[in-house]
Amino acid sequence: MRWDRRLQMTEPASLAVWQAALGEGERLDDLEYEGRRIIQHMEEARFSLDAVLLARFVQPKQGERILELGTGTGVISLLLAREGLEIEAVELAPRMAELAARNVRLNGLASLVHVVAGDYRKPDELYAPASFSLVVCNPPWYPLGRGKIGRGAAARHEVTATLAETAAAARHALPCGGRLALVFLPSRLDELFAVLKEHDMAPRRMQFFLPRLAVAPSFVLVEARVGAAAGAVSILPPLVGTTDEG
Repeated sequence: MRWDRRLQMTEPASLAVWQAALGEGERLDDLEYEGRRIIQHMEEARFSLDAVLLARFVQPKQGERILELGTGTGVISLLLAREGLEIEAVELAPRMAELAARNVRLNGLASLVHVVAGDYRKPDELYAPASFSLVVCNPPWYPLGRGKIGRGAAARHEVTATLAETAAAARHALPCGGRLALVFLPSRLDELFAVLKEHDMAPRRMQFFLPRLAVAPSFVLVEARVGAAAGAVSILPPLVGTTDEG
């Protein structure tokens, strides 16, 4: 399902309009960026710091077409949206896709972000091969049977898409030289690199996030490139949540 851009708002909604748009079980949050807001459902997965840092890690170029796989409520696309970029955001869950489309519309970003309700495991049904230059994704981190299952399990566990299926969807979308940016578990980096290699991609840039100094990283931001030969990876200085060791 695709939402008609002709019916969308071209300016951000007022706070009163946002509040009137809230449904049962929904909450309104401030993204603290360009006056943008986001509606989230209390019973669904809600965005966290990893999504925000992924949006900051991405380095889109003017004129690029960007594909976000598994947009959820749209937070990454909302943070990336600016003039000169065209973003298509795909989401499988109907309720989340509707929320993402509503968030895009209320932020006045419908001319920049296009939400599509669909299954990216079937990329041929959603977009043409090599039709984007950058893919962004916050994929499920845990295989089934690992990690704590709770609210929004599909967002963190490979319930609807495996790592290999996500890589295949990204590779379908990208030409040679195209980039994939994602956030993932450091403990599964060897698996990630193997899957990337199977789909003709290799990591080129990485940045770890530490909750605080002197502890192991909790996630890592990775940018891979299609057709790149295995070689040196640029490791950026780590991000640290807090320097308070007390």
